[in-house]
Amino acid sequence: MSAAERLADRRERLITAAYALFAQPGFHATTIERLCATARISNRAFYECFSSREDLMRAVYERCIEETLASVTQAIDTAPPTLDDRIVAGIAEYIRFVTKDVRRARLMHLEVRRAGNVLSGARQQAVASFTKVIESSARGAAAGMPPLDLHLLALCVIGAITELLIEWVMTEPSPPTEQLIETAVYIFRRIFSSGGPLAASAQ
Repeated sequence: MSAAERLADRRERLITAAYALFAQPGFHATTIERLCATARISNRAFYECFSSREDLMRAVYERCIEETLASVTQAIDTAPPTLDDRIVAGIAEYIRFVTKDVRRARLMHLEVRRAGNVLSGARQQAVASFTKVIESSARGAAAGMPPLDLHLLALCVIGAITELLIEWVMTEPSPPTEQLIETAVYIFRRIFSSGGPLAASAQ
């Protein structure tokens, strides 16, 4: 391999190792030495790929967000065009995709917070990306309803889903995935259905 290919290979092996170790035993319990041993690279090679554990955590987190966002966007785009169908498709795909691998769920909704303020910017960017998806899907329903801010409503819904997934990660036994979906869909429908606050503001 060329030098660039070797660097890319080491970087990918570190991301793979971090995906497992940052999820369990967790970010703070995982040393650079352990990451390097799992990835089968030297400690010196680590710093050729990443400047710190936090930098590696950011790369893992952003990879998870990118893959989840792509899956959710595809589900929404292929759903029937009604607002309700698009909402249900997006919620269901997000929750199912994230919970398909408990490591992904732990990284995205638990360990990213434990990593501290250094990752707050990456987390805010992720929230902004999912907020745009919700706003884009719901914009037609919100037309002509100025008393309520669609962006703030989208943030509320994202917060609710996040807490549901933290509950799924932290409790034993975990709530059934379908129950999480039903709960999140209920929240969406209360906001965006004909009987929800957006509709009420238009009357």
